[in-house]
Amino acid sequence: MKNTTIGKIGSAITGLAVLAFAISMLVGLFSDTLFVSCLVSIFIAIGFLPFMIALYSLNEDKDKKASGIAGIGFAIVYAVLIFIVYYAECTTVRINTGLSKEILSIISFGYTGSLFFNYDLLGYAFMALATFFVGSGMNVDDKLDKFLKALLMIHGIFFIGCFFIPMFPLFSAETSSIVGTIILEIWCIYFLPVCVLGYRYFNKHEK
Repeated sequence: MKNTTIGKIGSAITGLAVLAFAISMLVGLFSDTLFVSCLVSIFIAIGFLPFMIALYSLNEDKDKKASGIAGIGFAIVYAVLIFIVYYAECTTVRINTGLSKEILSIISFGYTGSLFFNYDLLGYAFMALATFFVGSGMNVDDKLDKFLKALLMIHGIFFIGCFFIPMFPLFSAETSSIVGTIILEIWCIYFLPVCVLGYRYFNKHEK
């Protein structure tokens, strides 16, 4: 399978999963959609990793090789953390309904401030680093490609919040779910164009 084909599939899966996640979060304001949100988040990671690898493969400039490899390394760490957090939520936590609150406060992503909640934020911190480093190694030749590169690199700013916020008592069980949903919806609105422009980038290089 060609690099561009893998990139198109990866960016498409990521984009569709981000869209599904955005919808599930909105519906979640009125009903319990935690399982759906976690499931589609797994597919964001499944698509994101080949998306980033394909971007790197098309921009293997010797002077920028270290940046690309660093980005792929961070993307792998992101994917592993996300798989652990959301797969546990979709299986162990969801199926074992008799788990105590003490156990859930550690392994349930649904508990704000839990260990796995913080692992989730750490995962997205590594995602931000991945986009920054892979994006910085991109070769661009038109305005939309430059916009894609800028979006990828600016996305790296999310690392700061995702990495440091769990170290401070800013999140609590009483924190409004509406505020959290708004933040996540903003991220979805930001990242969807990355996926669309990424698909275009691979499609252009395929010709």
